[in-house]
Amino acid sequence: MPPWLTPLPDAETMRGVDRWAIEEQGIAGLELMERAGAAVARSVETLAPDGPVAVLCGKGNNGGDGLVVARLLREAGREVSVICTSPPGEYRGDAAASLGRLAGESPLRLDGSPWDQAEGTGAADPLSGRAVLVDALLGTGAKGAPSGETAVAIEALARTGAPVVSVDVPSGVDGSDGTVPGVAVAATRTISMHAGKPGLWIHPGKQHAGTVEVADIGIPRGAPMACPTGLIEAAVLERLPRREAASTKFSSGHVLVAGGSRGLSGAPAMAARAAMRAGAGYVTALVPRGLQAIIAAGGVPELMTVGLAEADGSLEEQALAAALSAAERGGVLALGPGLGRSDGAGRFARRIARECPLALVLDADGLNAHAGRLAELAGRGAPSILTPHAGELGRLLGRDSSEIAARRLDSVREAARLSGALVVLKGDDTLVAEPGGRVAVSRGASPALATAGTGDVLTGVIAALLAGGLDPFTAAAAGVLIHARAGQLAALALGGAEGVIAGDVIDALPRARRPGADPWSADGR
Repeated sequence: MPPWLTPLPDAETMRGVDRWAIEEQGIAGLELMERAGAAVARSVETLAPDGPVAVLCGKGNNGGDGLVVARLLREAGREVSVICTSPPGEYRGDAAASLGRLAGESPLRLDGSPWDQAEGTGAADPLSGRAVLVDALLGTGAKGAPSGETAVAIEALARTGAPVVSVDVPSGVDGSDGTVPGVAVAATRTISMHAGKPGLWIHPGKQHAGTVEVADIGIPRGAPMACPTGLIEAAVLERLPRREAASTKFSSGHVLVAGGSRGLSGAPAMAARAAMRAGAGYVTALVPRGLQAIIAAGGVPELMTVGLAEADGSLEEQALAAALSAAERGGVLALGPGLGRSDGAGRFARRIARECPLALVLDADGLNAHAGRLAELAGRGAPSILTPHAGELGRLLGRDSSEIAARRLDSVREAARLSGALVVLKGDDTLVAEPGGRVAVSRGASPALATAGTGDVLTGVIAALLAGGLDPFTAAAAGVLIHARAGQLAALALGGAEGVIAGDVIDALPRARRPGADPWSADGR
């Protein structure tokens, strides 16, 4: 994994890390549990310095962490109720040891009755009136939809409206991939042990995680963490191509943007302008002949255009020869912005994708032209980067967009494998997947990008970085980061995300390229 990715270990990897720490480094599992509980207790104190607390515990090690939280908060003088979803006699190992260390009020059932008394003897709702709730029901390794008392407890947490601190992952969220197969806790904060988990940064799990804090629980450096998934960090910007004194427009890279149709002239123009602002030395727009004058009047005199054969305002298959001739000068082909969905445009897109020898960034209607035809892209002799949103990826895979949204990580990996291409699944948690399974995850947090045309901007940015000499994985990940930062910078300049348009994002690209302080808020979300 490159140094600009922070590893996000899945459940299997974390089990290996824990085993290594305990068996090879000699750290007692109970000591790791104590450190985890202490980290959560500190977070509870900062979130709600006063008031009663309720800690909901399952019977696994996650529940054991919660029992440590309860004990430490009681020792600090807080009023703490402990609610267990299983009889205390079913706790085993370190969780049982932590239960044995708990002093004060006995653990309660969800109805408020103590486990050492008959069910139904509780006097009050143990969750009512709490300043903060701690979710220690299910751990990182939990799979499938919660059931039984655990599901009831999760639903009860949601009804209180009180802030929730989740231990490692919000219960009900699959920490390995972000899927949410049933009910799930909506946390205010999640305290993730040793490292963040993929499911905390990938939707739909991300929307349940709240603010993510990573707790150092004393696992030494050198733990075996061969993670296929990582979080994109600003260090990737140090890899960007820079213009030197001896640079020329040719060494800075050539981007060709093929697209446009009647009523959609803005899309290729924005992709082209974004490529310029992202560092491309020169950009050529391959558009229908009837759009050349419109694009030339758009206020970007640096943009060159080549008029191609058209039918009813859209490119047609007969445009292929001229487009391939323009590509002979080399560079990167960005295909699809504003292309339209006519039959002729679809045939043009499929043929140029197949026959053009240049590296390819495929977006918008260039993707729609390949709906159900992903495997056709696998035979390309040059690198390919696909940039779909959930709807476009659904059409590529022949599925409803809701299925893509529910299983984003699996879906983007499948598309990359089938196409032999690098796939950028856009969203707040934009995912960059290689055919071999490696995935880079964006922190997102750029709501200003929720406006028309910003997808075309991303296409231009990635194409420019690829033309500048970056490898496809780095170009795509850096492009995603620059794009998100530009959205944030545009929002800061205008006083808010609302009102930002794609042109504002383009104008912010040069500043977004600079390494250094991120515009993100201090909590990283």
